[in-house]
Amino acid sequence: MVRDKDIAIKTAELLLQIKAIKLQPQEPFTWASGWKSPIYCDNRVTLSYPAIRNFLREHLAARIEALYGKPDVIAGVATGAIGIGMLVADYMNLPFIYVRPEAKKHGRQNQIEGHLESGNKVVVVEDLISTGKSSLNAVDALKNAGADVKGMIALFSYGFDFAVENFKKYDLELTTLSDYDHLIEQATQAGHFNESEIELLKSWRKDPSNWNS
Repeated sequence: MVRDKDIAIKTAELLLQIKAIKLQPQEPFTWASGWKSPIYCDNRVTLSYPAIRNFLREHLAARIEALYGKPDVIAGVATGAIGIGMLVADYMNLPFIYVRPEAKKHGRQNQIEGHLESGNKVVVVEDLISTGKSSLNAVDALKNAGADVKGMIALFSYGFDFAVENFKKYDLELTTLSDYDHLIEQATQAGHFNESEIELLKSWRKDPSNWNS
């Protein structure tokens, strides 16, 4: 859920500006899943732009404090959210941990890296929400380790209906700085695309697995 429209539009503008998000309705990308998509998102690009990463960390931190006060720990989801999660934890002067997709096969065989105590209040930071499955897998790992997961905050979400349902099943609050709807609104306002291209972009979200097939 986006809670501040102005911040959502500004975030979308910045992500487009540095090509962390690319929109190509006429020359779609092919995702690993095989889906054709007019959008490609790699928010790790934000780490290369100090002014933009500072904007993002400050608004993520402000949103966390507004919703949850100060948690005990900030957790990032590996690998995409390690950088931005660490920036948020540092800004809030809080401990940071990160969660792997699965436990390592060697060494201490950790899935959670860093110090976490049972009962710690944790807010999870993500860079991107697609289906939500990998994000919720991290939540499972944290809960299994005894964490009290208060919620999740992400830079951007595609806003798929099935992702919304996945979070509802977990009864977990998801907040994002921006999302696909605000991205399209920003792209429209900026005049990046003509009317037919905007309609193509809007149609993708309705049925992404069959779009342009």
